[in-house]
Parts: sequence; structure tokens; C-alpha cells
Amino acid sequence: MLEIEVKIQIKNPKEMAHKIVEQGAQLVRERFFEENTLYDFPDLTLTKKKQAFRLRKIKKKAYLTFKGSPQKSRQFKIREEYETEVKNVNQIKKIIKSLGLVPNFQYDKFRTVFKKKKLIICLDETPVGNFIELEGEQSHIVRFASLLGFSRTDFLKKNYIDLYSELGK
Repeated sequence: MLEIEVKIQIKNPKEMAHKIVEQGAQLVRERFFEENTLYDFPDLTLTKKKQAFRLRKIKKKAYLTFKGSPQKSRQFKIREEYETEVKNVNQIKKIIKSLGLVPNFQYDKFRTVFKKKKLIICLDETPVGNFIELEGEQSHIVRFASLLGFSRTDFLKKNYIDLYSELGK
């Protein structure tokens, strides 16, 4: 699957959630906590290729995700993404370790998920700031961002590793 997304930094998550709904998006999932661990080989093979291998835990559920190298785009983060639910977190951690992968980076966040037609809107609250993440077709992203009062100049292609690194966390 091809993932096309941008982040936009925001100040007030509650106000933004209200604005998102005002623009016709439906609440899909109430605010929840997620724990994300990125894995890499000791020589940082994935990091060097700007790829990501992530284990995400949400309560008792877990998801394993691989994200390919970003494609060229000035304003959008575009990359292949494959994700599957994992039934046994302890077993998948043993498999990951057996493959020679080690934890490389961990970040936590609170997330609220909305949807408007095919556009997925995530409201993320993190220690490095609050963001909305818009995922879908480029034209839908631009249109919805505009409805929220943002333009392409507000788009961030950065991932959470970059955002944490910038703040020295």
C-alpha cells in the first residue's frame, strides 16, 4: 500500500478536534495511548535507507509495520507501508530479536482518529508537540488542510525521530 501523508503542528488539540468535526469529519476512535518502538539492525541498515520497522502497542493489541524509503516529493511524505496485527507481542519480539534487529527508538503519543471519506485525520499529542496527520490522496490532503486554515507551507514531512532529535529528546 502507498502511504501519502503530512503532519501539521497545532497548538490546541481540543480546539482542533472541534474544527475537524465542523469540517465534516467523523470521529472514528476516541483518544487513546499508543507505544511505538522502532527496530533496526546494529549497523542501522534501515535508518540509512530511511526505512522503518515498527512495533506499535495499543492496550492489548499490537501492530507490526514496515515503511519503505520515501519517494521524492517536496511537500508530501510518500512511501510504501505494510502493516499487520500481531497476536502475541512476546513471540514477535523474540522473532525480531532472532532476525538480529534491536530497539532503535521509542516514542509514545495519544492519538484521536477521524475520517472524511477516504481521508484519515489523526490528532497526535506528543512530548514534542501536537500535530494533525493527514493521510490520503494529495488533493484531499490539501483541500482539508485548507478548510482547517492551513496551507502547503504548514506541511511537515518529518517523522517523530526527526521531531524528537530537533528538540534534543
